[in-house]
Amino acid sequence: VALSCRTDAPGITTIYIVRHAEKDVSDPKNQDPELSVEGRERAEALANKLKGVKLDAVFTTKYKRTSQTAYYSAKNSKVEIQTYDAHDFSGFAELVKTKHAGHKVLIVGHSNTVLELLEAFGVSRPLAALSDDDYDFFFELRIDPKGKSELKAQHYGKAHHSSIIK
Repeated sequence: VALSCRTDAPGITTIYIVRHAEKDVSDPKNQDPELSVEGRERAEALANKLKGVKLDAVFTTKYKRTSQTAYYSAKNSKVEIQTYDAHDFSGFAELVKTKHAGHKVLIVGHSNTVLELLEAFGVSRPLAALSDDDYDFFFELRIDPKGKSELKAQHYGKAHHSSIIK
C-alpha cells in the first residue's frame, strides 16, 4: 500500500508508529540484539514507504533494534534520532503533541509498547495485541489542531504478520 504524499493542512500532526524490525535471535542471551538481515531489509522498506515525507523528528527507545529500524528514515530526512522512555506513554505523547504539533514524527517501539503508545495519543487499539511475529504494521495517526484524531493501520515491507487489523 503506497503512502499518499498529500500536503497536510496547517496544524495537522502526523505520527507514524511502527514496531522495530526483525532482530537477530542467534544469541538468546543478548538483551540488545542488532537487526537481522530481514530486519535491515524491513528498515529500508520503512524508509522507502516514508520516501517523500519530510520527518521533523524520529524517536526510538534505547535499544539497537529500534534505532537501526529508524536509521534510514532519519537519514533521508536529515534528522537526529532521539530516544524516549518506553514506559512513560502519556508523558511522551504529550511531549510529541506539544513540541511537535503540526509536524511529521516517526516513533519506533516494541511489540509491548506500540499499541499502548497509540492509546496514549488518544486512539483505540486497532488490534488486541502484537505477537512476536508482527513486524510489518505501520500506524499513521493524524491529529488536527482541535485534537480530533484519525488512525490508519497498514502494512509495509515483506508480509510477516499473524495479527489481523480490526
